Amino acid sequence: MEDLWVFGYGSLMWRPGFDYLESQKATLHGLHRRLCIYSWEHRGTRENPGLVLGLDAGGSCRGVVFRVAPSKRDEVIAYLREREMMNNVYYEAMRSVVTEDGQKLKALTYCAVKGHQQYAPRLSLDETLNQIRGSVGQSGRNEDYVISTVQKIEGMGAQDQKLAEIARHLKTD
Repeated sequence: MEDLWVFGYGSLMWRPGFDYLESQKATLHGLHRRLCIYSWEHRGTRENPGLVLGLDAGGSCRGVVFRVAPSKRDEVIAYLREREMMNNVYYEAMRSVVTEDGQKLKALTYCAVKGHQQYAPRLSLDETLNQIRGSVGQSGRNEDYVISTVQKIEGMGAQDQKLAEIARHLKTD
């Protein structure tokens, strides 16, 4: 059995929650990171949903790939399915990613399901901020999730201008 690669583009980048052998910066083409999932558990509730990231059609996304040992493969996949697929708002796919040194890999990736009831349409900046502010779930405050993700992206020397703008507004509240 070969190593498993897992692509992280949100909280998986800064809180993977599983054992891995190495991590590398990587880019996924054909999908982009967007606050497009209403969170009813991790960063909000059904009464006050937060917004979390999903991979949506078009563009590209800079993130992190984690190499998981073959002996941990089944354990890590079970953990990720429990964490990411509790409401089936994501689908699991093996997608091609390119590491910073040009290596092409297939990585396990969680992508947004467009027709799902938790899939968020494109919201204005004000609507996005209002949805995030004050939303808290079992994994903590929605604001912290957005800010931590932007800090990780910028710490990698990358940018996500839309997400960074949202984080700037949240920090000034």
